[in-house]
Amino acid sequence: MEGAESGANTYLIRPNYQHKFKAGVVKECIREILRDNLTGLKYDPQQSPILSKTLADTIKEKLKEVGFERYKMVVQVVLGEQRGEGVKMAARCFWDADTDSYAQDIFMNESLFCVAAAFGSYYY
Repeated sequence: MEGAESGANTYLIRPNYQHKFKAGVVKECIREILRDNLTGLKYDPQQSPILSKTLADTIKEKLKEVGFERYKMVVQVVLGEQRGEGVKMAARCFWDADTDSYAQDIFMNESLFCVAAAFGSYYY
């Protein structure tokens, strides 16, 4: 066949190992960003919406730098005041267990708590 590239396949159904979503790496990225941005911070209800969006954007940008090619990333950040009460969170996902995954981390100090989760879904 003229003009056909021999052996070139652009339709990957599985990521290469080096580009696969690695939950441990993602968790470390989240932990570092939360620690760097929230250590010593007091809860402020006026600033919480802006801060949670900024944290989510920062996590998303950091994960892009790590190089999870062909992954769609969803980042969720929940920020609240520390009052000594319990908070329960859950997530349910319908995805390909071979390629898709998530990671989360929690940050707490005397004034606030923050739960951040990143979900990576491979784009076929």
